[in-house]
Amino acid sequence: MRFLAKLPIVLAAAAAALAAQAQDKVLNLYSARHYQTDEAMYDNFTKTTGIKINRVDADDAGIIARLKAEGAASPADVVLLVDAARMASADSQGLFQPIKSAKLDAAIPSNLRADATADGVTWTGFSTRARVVVYDPLRVKAADVATYEQLADPKLKGLLCTRSGSHPYNLSLFATVVERLGDQKGEAWLKGMVDNMARAPKGGDTDQIKAVASGECGVAITNTYYLARLMKSTKAEDRAVVEKIKVVFPNQGTSGTHVNIAGAAVAKHAKNRDNAIVFMEYLASPFAQEYFANGNNEFAAAKGVKIDNPALKAMGGENFKAETIPLGSVARHMTKVQQMLDRVGYK
Repeated sequence: MRFLAKLPIVLAAAAAALAAQAQDKVLNLYSARHYQTDEAMYDNFTKTTGIKINRVDADDAGIIARLKAEGAASPADVVLLVDAARMASADSQGLFQPIKSAKLDAAIPSNLRADATADGVTWTGFSTRARVVVYDPLRVKAADVATYEQLADPKLKGLLCTRSGSHPYNLSLFATVVERLGDQKGEAWLKGMVDNMARAPKGGDTDQIKAVASGECGVAITNTYYLARLMKSTKAEDRAVVEKIKVVFPNQGTSGTHVNIAGAAVAKHAKNRDNAIVFMEYLASPFAQEYFANGNNEFAAAKGVKIDNPALKAMGGENFKAETIPLGSVARHMTKVQQMLDRVGYK
């Protein structure tokens, strides 16, 4: 009888234990990445760890808005975003929490992560892409676009095309240049680019590449993966675009080519924090790095991991010198750079 009397308590305790165990095997992922190759990466994580991934897909802005709206009730454990400027913006709004991981410290270079504090690091890059210059070889010499600084040279007047200066890809690049040149020279550089515009900034990076091929522009800036997509395309019109342009990895003789990241962070109110850290560490593994980077024609972020991508090799991306200015430090310039863009009329 005593046993029967205690049975409901025993069953309740068992149910609570099972619920806790089930929760221990869950990871809620908010992702701005939408690549089929990521599926294999997630499946392998679940098979290896037993942790099931529940995923919410949206763009960066949508994810940030959702995290803010949900507040402390948010189920998000890990957040994946696709640009250092966006990572820094979300971080500045208190949406991430710092973590400490010896595995991440060993695998990912410090310049591809948020600045470390006594509490740890809030976000980490897991793939990189270079911001390169494409040009029309019939109108422009490679030597005239060998550095980012030369994009402001009057020699290129009426030839330059870019997407919006306020786009995160450009903000990240511009902030690194300002970090190197200083505020006064950095703003003068931005003004010089405005003076060299062939037309007002518009479209995305692929549009800039096509504008060079069509003759509308002579020079443009793009992330490497946009060019890689065109190079790997089976469409005749895309192949024709690639045949008409050439690419330069800028600043190879000086500071190196600017690289940006796609990265991840543990959400501020993560309910499955331990699982989130396990997942972050998994993203730095060679297996995950291959899928994470190749899904968008990017480079690996982890030390010693090489991505075998024919398009990236063909454009000269196998052994280029990359800039090493810490992206976490660069992020602090974003607001200042936007103010500079407003002053010089860079739309």
